Amino acid sequence: MKDTTESITAKLCSFARAYHSNFDKDKIFDDYLAFDVMGKTEYEEAGQPIENGIAPEKYNSDKAFDRKIINSIISKYIAPIPVSRAAFTEQRLNEFAKKHKEIQYVICGAGMDTFSFRNTNPNIEVFELDHPNTQKYKKDKIKELEWIIPDNVRFVPVDFAKDSMEKALIRYGFNRQIPTFFAILGVTYYLTLSTFEDTIARIANLSLAESEVVFDFPDENTFSAKAENRTKGLALITEKLGEPMLHGYSEKEISDVLKKYKYKIAIHETPQMIQKKYFDGRNDGQRAFENIHFISAVREEKQKYW
Repeated sequence: MKDTTESITAKLCSFARAYHSNFDKDKIFDDYLAFDVMGKTEYEEAGQPIENGIAPEKYNSDKAFDRKIINSIISKYIAPIPVSRAAFTEQRLNEFAKKHKEIQYVICGAGMDTFSFRNTNPNIEVFELDHPNTQKYKKDKIKELEWIIPDNVRFVPVDFAKDSMEKALIRYGFNRQIPTFFAILGVTYYLTLSTFEDTIARIANLSLAESEVVFDFPDENTFSAKAENRTKGLALITEKLGEPMLHGYSEKEISDVLKKYKYKIAIHETPQMIQKKYFDGRNDGQRAFENIHFISAVREEKQKYW
């Protein structure tokens, strides 16, 4: 998985959820705690660069961003992916929780995700995995807000470049005998195919039958000459921010990896399906990205791979 503290693109995703919750009337996903956990300063630090051509260095602590300038950019490039994939993921999670008496929810690269504080189901044991520096920053924010960390939440520090995700989870109380829902969101964009496969293998090694994994991925059109201008534009933005996308996946590549580790695709939401489900009828310029897919895959059997 990608080894990083809170990356610039991750901050933009947090900003998108906060902005969407604060200003969009027709909410795809209402992350009503996103602004609080970011804080005003970091919110401005994410919003102002959008005003200046996605230039993080152009931040002035004495100014506030102009919504009139950035709104169209957010609607076109920044908000559609994070708000729709969050809606998809938490809908699948809720359905998963209804099927089982107790579950574990592992958020890989949790960043400033707020589910742990929005969750009202005590039967969901939450494990937030992230780089130690990012996690310390988030926990400091939580302390400043005087939020009480729920008893069913575990913060698991993991340097994915050095540490064993499996060992870290088990050390913090992960139970291999409980059905588990894994979310790896906004990650595949920055992985090679072999690294993606390694991530799925590690998750499979922890998973009972009927456990589930949800992720989003950019398809093989991402780097094609036929790619839509907006698709090319987003790839250029991430490259400009120092976080270039590494691979566009074919459906066969995704399917082959999942089959290898005994996962069956339960839901594959194509760009057309995402558009119809979340964006049709909107008049604010938001629409599904032409190259982004959502996957929910269910573990068919338990098998140890190493």
